[in-house]
Amino acid sequence: MKERDAKKRLDELKERIRYHNYRYYVLDDPEIEDYEYDKLMRELLDIESKFPHLVTLDSPSQRVGGEPSKEFSTVNHTSPMLSLNNAFNEGELRDFDRRVRSGVGQQVEYVLEYKIDGLSVALIYENGVLTRGATRGDGYIGEDITANLRTIKSLPLKLKGDYTLEVRGEVFIPKSAFVKLNEERKDEGLPLFANARNAAAGSLRQLDPRVTAKRPLDIFIFNLQNAEGFTFDTHLESLEFLYDIGFKVSPYRKLCTSIDEVIEQCNIWSAKRHQLDYDIDGLVIKVNSIEQRNSLSTTSRSPRWAVAYKFPPELKTTVIKDIIVQVGRTGALTPTAILEPVKIAGSVVGRATLHNQDYIDSKDIRIGDRVVIRKAGDIIPEVVEVLKEKRTGHEKPYKIPDKCPVCGSDSVRPEGEAVVRCTGIACPAQLKRRLLHFVSRDAMDIEGMGPAIINQLIDKGLVKDPADLYRLTKEQLMHLDRMGEKSSENLLTAIENSKTVALDKLIYALGIRYVGVRTAQLLAQRFKSIWDLARADYHETVSIDEIGDKIADSIQAFFKQHQNMETINRLHEYGVAMEDRDTGHKAVKKALEGKTFVLTGTLEGYTRNQAKELIEGLGGRVAGSVSKNTDYVVAGDKPGSKLKKAQELGITILDRQGFIKLITSLDE
Repeated sequence: MKERDAKKRLDELKERIRYHNYRYYVLDDPEIEDYEYDKLMRELLDIESKFPHLVTLDSPSQRVGGEPSKEFSTVNHTSPMLSLNNAFNEGELRDFDRRVRSGVGQQVEYVLEYKIDGLSVALIYENGVLTRGATRGDGYIGEDITANLRTIKSLPLKLKGDYTLEVRGEVFIPKSAFVKLNEERKDEGLPLFANARNAAAGSLRQLDPRVTAKRPLDIFIFNLQNAEGFTFDTHLESLEFLYDIGFKVSPYRKLCTSIDEVIEQCNIWSAKRHQLDYDIDGLVIKVNSIEQRNSLSTTSRSPRWAVAYKFPPELKTTVIKDIIVQVGRTGALTPTAILEPVKIAGSVVGRATLHNQDYIDSKDIRIGDRVVIRKAGDIIPEVVEVLKEKRTGHEKPYKIPDKCPVCGSDSVRPEGEAVVRCTGIACPAQLKRRLLHFVSRDAMDIEGMGPAIINQLIDKGLVKDPADLYRLTKEQLMHLDRMGEKSSENLLTAIENSKTVALDKLIYALGIRYVGVRTAQLLAQRFKSIWDLARADYHETVSIDEIGDKIADSIQAFFKQHQNMETINRLHEYGVAMEDRDTGHKAVKKALEGKTFVLTGTLEGYTRNQAKELIEGLGGRVAGSVSKNTDYVVAGDKPGSKLKKAQELGITILDRQGFIKLITSLDE
């Protein structure tokens, strides 16, 4: 394809994809199947890969997220992003109305919109193309998050027209998408988000836009801040215009001619808000006339022509019938109250998290108590208050058990933490997360053993602890989805090869709490076998440089568990090396002992992790920041501020060639 033809076809594809994005994400009325849409995207990406200089900012390909940023730059808002004053009851709404009517001296119309519980952003379009997006910040200066905002599929990268304007919007995650997001994180063994707003805010502030692109973010545009060459008489007209040129605006835009109508709508939506697929914590009431707005003006922090009505929290009374413990994928024992079912915030609630023992003790929560509950952020049920005056004397205090209710291993509360954790390596409640850790690259490095395979092995009852991986057969693997004869043989080969990994990788693979890659290396250098480590007492362990009380206590607790030692014995029976077999490299390993390195920039031929492993494998230490105790700074392409600090302190700086020369000289 010639460049001229490629450009013409790209323009056609971009226009068609924009149109279908608008139908799907804004109108919720798609015209084509996902398969047809995917074909268009594949063709666009294929052409752009062949003609990369034809890629433009408004291309749909730019939604996938670019390279990570070291930090967000700050931007000055063209006009302040002010906060709204709040009204919490009918009286405060009427006070607002009196102030407005007194200020304009005539009849007033109000426009009501949902107060979306999300994160406000300012967006600038030049000649119809999105050029900048920023957070609110302090209202005057925000952070430039343009790359992250481009990933939101309902936000147009190019408008229907070459308009230059600024709009304000609210980024959020729909309730249904939030539930699915947390389910996926649970399956992956990741911590769950507390609520949709925090998830949206955290997603927008990711330094890596590729992470943001994986989050189900959405946006409603709520205000036209300014536009070149045209104006509107009313706010409602401006919203209709924004909708027409491709923006997703609030679906609820109610015109009210009196404060009585406003109050009526506030009461209606206070009861109906839970029917929506996104969180709203109130309604925003705005003067419709732009001329009246201008006459009312603003204070230093908020406009006089708008107010936010905040819905009152919904509280219900119920009874705690029982308290149970749930074991999470990290071994955390979380107490949960079993409630007499009660409807609150749009759904029936039968459980409420009690967080930890300190939470239970501080509120003096007992089984049988009558309590007041609410949904924190309208999502997570929690106990607000214990009605102690309702007690009969039959209520029972509660303590988290000292044995895991799932596997029977000891449950311990590490010093300085609020969470009690199970110490069992084969605890079924933690098994998927532990297996994923066990087979990971820094651990046993079993290539091909991903989440989909592990989930099937556990669901079919083929694997109940890490040792079971070493007795799998080709026939068993071939019965799994998407596993043929060749892929099964490859996986068995990877499992067999993992039997001879270095001792530090095995120690790390066991998943001992607080024992990361670096700590595992230190333990392997001190103790020459798993058996030596298991027999070591607290004082032997804590005497190792960089290992403190918390790590030593965790190691002791781990090896005291009969279940853990049983798994280790079975690993040994199946041929996994329990001793450090890398005897020929002992002298080399100490060649960099006592030396501290700092890495900055991109080192050609090495990932950051590979360079770090190489240094630590030779006995050196890799720090995150430069100090007077740093021995070497390894500076690759595009180094950061660490290089400048190293130069100021007179620290030895190694480029790629210097680093390779140092490492190879030690290995001779």
